[in-house]
Amino acid sequence: MSTAEIAVEQAYVSMLYGKLDRLRDRAGDRLAEVLASPGGSDQAMSERDTFAADLSRRIVQIDAAEHGLCFGRLDLAGDERRYVGRLGIVDDEGDYDQLLVDWRAPAARPFYVATAVAPEGVRRRRHIRTRLRAVVGVDDEVLDRHSPDAVRTGGPAGEAALLAALEAVRTGRMSDIVETIQAEQDQVIRSPQAGVLVVQGGAGTGKTAVALHRVAYLLYTHREQLARRGVLVVGPNATFLRYIGQVLPSLGETGVVLADVGGLFPGVTADRAEPPAVAEVKGRPEWAGVLAAAVRDRQQVPDGGLDLVVDDGPV
Repeated sequence: MSTAEIAVEQAYVSMLYGKLDRLRDRAGDRLAEVLASPGGSDQAMSERDTFAADLSRRIVQIDAAEHGLCFGRLDLAGDERRYVGRLGIVDDEGDYDQLLVDWRAPAARPFYVATAVAPEGVRRRRHIRTRLRAVVGVDDEVLDRHSPDAVRTGGPAGEAALLAALEAVRTGRMSDIVETIQAEQDQVIRSPQAGVLVVQGGAGTGKTAVALHRVAYLLYTHREQLARRGVLVVGPNATFLRYIGQVLPSLGETGVVLADVGGLFPGVTADRAEPPAVAEVKGRPEWAGVLAAAVRDRQQVPDGGLDLVVDDGPV
């Protein structure tokens, strides 16, 4: 891509980072004011703590968006342009135009699913590659097959951006895939919250990364409901949790609890190593039936009524 196109995107990205810095400063100043307030009554102190928690979470989201703030642009029918990034930014100093669309918002979905066959109203999709705050490259896909630019820029969707991600240096920690989510992955991530969702696939096919991005999407879409109840990510062991531990924070979500299977029972930590022969027996598929039978054997109908408290109310 020409240096002129890179310069155009650099100017826009620099403007976005300026807005991001102002959002960070504003949230930091407001947090300092809230923490300095005297509090007074129990209700006032509770409200102060709530405001402080919300502002702290907002600062974390802003800091998480520092790397790869803006990574895409959609050119739509009617000459509308829509930039896609890690969080939403609105021009609060002008007409409140949407300067950057959060990748989880419905308006960003065409960036991941639009194709030449089903363009979703997109004429051109642009992948913007950045290093720190500098634009280092752009990659265009023309989805309008009747455009003369379609032949020049034809190729697999997101090829350059996807190859750059695959060739990136590995750090020993799982990284987010927000810039290169594929259409099939996006379908899983944005599936309705209608109960248990099972995703199957071979080793290394991205199941865990997709699941973590789904958590971030659900928190964006149903934050009030899920944040009140809490979100728990369960992994097989502590090593696995360390490997995936930076994905959600990099997406600005720090309120999720990670735990391994051995730490699920409160007050009990499973730290004994099983002999290899015992571990092999416990790992057999037949144990699923053994555990199911054990649960059925221990299920009992209560002798009388039970008083339960759910969301601070009796049931």
